[in-house]
Amino acid sequence: MTKQRIQELANSYFQDTVDNRRFLHQNPELSFEEYNTSAYVKQKLTDLNIPFESMANTGVVGIIKGDLPSDKVLALRADMDALPITEVEGRSYGSKNIGVMHACGHDVHTSSLLGVAKILNDLKSDFGGTIKLIFQPGEERLPGGASLMIKEGVLQNPEPQGIVGQHVMPFIESGKVGFRSGKYMASCDELFMTVKGKGGHGAMPHQNIDPIAITAQIITALQQVVSRNADPRTPSVLSWGKIIGNGATNVIPDEVNLEGTFRTFDEKWRADAHERMVKMAVGIAESMGATCDFEVRKGYPFLVNEPGITAAAKSYAIEYLGAENVVELDLWPAAEDFAYYSQETNACFYRLGTGNQEKGINSAVHTPTFDIDEKALETSIGLMSYIAVQYLGN
Repeated sequence: MTKQRIQELANSYFQDTVDNRRFLHQNPELSFEEYNTSAYVKQKLTDLNIPFESMANTGVVGIIKGDLPSDKVLALRADMDALPITEVEGRSYGSKNIGVMHACGHDVHTSSLLGVAKILNDLKSDFGGTIKLIFQPGEERLPGGASLMIKEGVLQNPEPQGIVGQHVMPFIESGKVGFRSGKYMASCDELFMTVKGKGGHGAMPHQNIDPIAITAQIITALQQVVSRNADPRTPSVLSWGKIIGNGATNVIPDEVNLEGTFRTFDEKWRADAHERMVKMAVGIAESMGATCDFEVRKGYPFLVNEPGITAAAKSYAIEYLGAENVVELDLWPAAEDFAYYSQETNACFYRLGTGNQEKGINSAVHTPTFDIDEKALETSIGLMSYIAVQYLGN
């Protein structure tokens, strides 16, 4: 009866969830600036008579208590921030805040959790225990809103025995979801390097200390940290996304600035790799007469899905959607600050299929053309509600 009832409620609240998603999509806000989004969430919770508190400035934490006796506590999390991306033109629900876009689906996550709140609020007489609704700011920017909310006590009073989150996945068809037990997403560090030499005329390189040539040597050599030092069983990624050597066709600059990322799935190796990269880069620069400033800004840890709660959630998904609509996920080298929760409590972070090849909805996240098949919202609110009710009841 619970499954059928939740499916009926998901269908009933589907259009409301679409409306919420489109409003949020039209009014995106950057990390830690989600003031209007936060106010919108608070108003929706107020309309449902769901008590809440503010946390981490723009974060919101709502509480739903079931009517049946139980001490179980489950947290459900959605992130709220958008990205500094200009959306393609022509969408009726496109961003009104030029240069800012919900290109990572956080509008989907937030509207979905509001839909889940409505369903669970209607079902309070059918379950016991407590649901924590975590509407989190700043997932896209260090130090990550999750870390701030944890510091302010989001996993206390009451303390959840588990936390569940979901994330859009355009490469999985709408109506399907994906799970992976154990390590799932990578740690993420930001790398900033400045190689300083001596600039001059490009026709007389012997009079200069060429930071561009030296940087090229460093970039090539650093790849050996991954290819020759990392355990092949521990995937690692080292990528440079920004290189600025502000010279000209005949001008060697004084310095070169680089920005990049390092990602892996092992904390001991992560720390070792940091030391190796810095030592290698500084050593190469000094051996060629230059200097190198190398800063590692340590970001999110790796995300691990606790096997027990993940197996349970996956089994509930199979019950709710059918085995043919539940897929196994591969390791994902992207990063997520949900990882902070996974380091503190039993966590399950799964993927919500939002793609539709027939409709041409298949753009990757973090792109101007990203969009979703909104039919996925019905799957989203129904499944998360079902997982919550089943978890608290077992």
